[in-house]
Amino acid sequence: MKSYDIIVLGSGPGGYVTAIRASQLGFKTAIIEKEKLGGVCLNWGCIPTKALIKSAQVFNYLKHAEDYGLTVKNYDKNFDAVINRSRNVASGMSKGVDFLMKKNKIDVIEGYGKIKSGKKVSVENENGKITDFQATNIIIATGAKSRALPNLPQDGKKIIGYREAMTLKKQPKKIIIVGSGAIGVEFAYFYNAMGSEVTIVEYLDRIVPVEDEEVSKALEVNFKKNGIKILTSSELIKADTKGKTLSATVKNGGNEIILKADIILSAVGIKSNIENIGLEDVGIVTDDDKVLIDDFYQTNIPGYYAIGDITKGQALAHVASAEGILCVEKIAGQNVEPLDYGNIPGCTYSYPEIASVGLTETQAKEKGYDIKVGKFPFSASGKAQASGNSEGFVKVIFDAKYGEWIGCHMIGAGVTDMIAEAVLARKLETTGHEVLKAVHPHPTMSEAVMESVASAYGEVIHL
Repeated sequence: MKSYDIIVLGSGPGGYVTAIRASQLGFKTAIIEKEKLGGVCLNWGCIPTKALIKSAQVFNYLKHAEDYGLTVKNYDKNFDAVINRSRNVASGMSKGVDFLMKKNKIDVIEGYGKIKSGKKVSVENENGKITDFQATNIIIATGAKSRALPNLPQDGKKIIGYREAMTLKKQPKKIIIVGSGAIGVEFAYFYNAMGSEVTIVEYLDRIVPVEDEEVSKALEVNFKKNGIKILTSSELIKADTKGKTLSATVKNGGNEIILKADIILSAVGIKSNIENIGLEDVGIVTDDDKVLIDDFYQTNIPGYYAIGDITKGQALAHVASAEGILCVEKIAGQNVEPLDYGNIPGCTYSYPEIASVGLTETQAKEKGYDIKVGKFPFSASGKAQASGNSEGFVKVIFDAKYGEWIGCHMIGAGVTDMIAEAVLARKLETTGHEVLKAVHPHPTMSEAVMESVASAYGEVIHL
């Protein structure tokens, strides 16, 4: 039986990053993957969806070329080519992970892995052959899949999840998207930009409900302006998929609305991949679809660890990567601090983009903070105006007593790249006055961060 210091089960952005860091630390490492290296993120999530969205953005630029003093004739879209580009990007990234595995001398074991007692993992390959492997430490990073609603079972044809949504053979004329989190609004933007008629059905009273209320309102205004229909405080009760066009019954307040569409995309979140991987056999404790762990990701059984979407932290690729790195550094005996889950940035890659970190204004007030709030619209930014991206704003929230930066919320072009400034500043416990004295380059979109902080302290220049 082949033996390793560390075996990682799953090769998503949690698993493969963990394996690389383990190898860097001198551990003999193997990674087990049943599909393609890179997991859902590289193959079916983060990366290919961004490729689709980029195609939609370019198509939108062509539609509005005259706004930039240009005349473009005879442009059109090729939906198959857009999908193929996305798949090729994903394939290239997966090959990149394969290169990283070879570079770091990590053994890649192909097949379905299942943990066993005695720090063993059994792997069944595509031919049905089962092989056992031994490890001093086993790190479970099996990720998650699209969550299905009981009244909306996915058939992969007319009622689909995110995988099918990015590989459709034919562009739907009408699509209903159930759920308005990051997945829902990203696909809403893509299909709307490509010319589909899009309706969002959201159970809560606003779209992107985890974001600051002002951000939610701004995105709703933009989406409606671009023709996306939005039904909040609504529930899709049932769907009749018989016939060429499906019929969906939506409860909206005291009324029932019948919607017609070609496809329903269920985007109501994710479900952890913890079934049939041996947790029960080993005796690993779970709760509410999550593996229970300590601050450094060890389960209740010594030598078995869990990271990423199967644990209670935010289900984000960058969280899984950070958790995996901390996990193996702790195993290596390094002096590491627990991850600060209050300083994790969240990003939504629709247009306009959304990025946030820390508390919303409502959350800050509920926690009893005396706050200073600043806001700077991109309409007052020279760079935003010049680039034709004047929608949106940066909003900052500071503790009035100590100057602590307790929240930052952005909506607009490129804000998913800008949010890192707030994350780093909060990590370093930077105050508002220190941000003001840090010179920001002109003209840039990032000036809006400095200007919003200046607004909070009554020192804003360009408003």
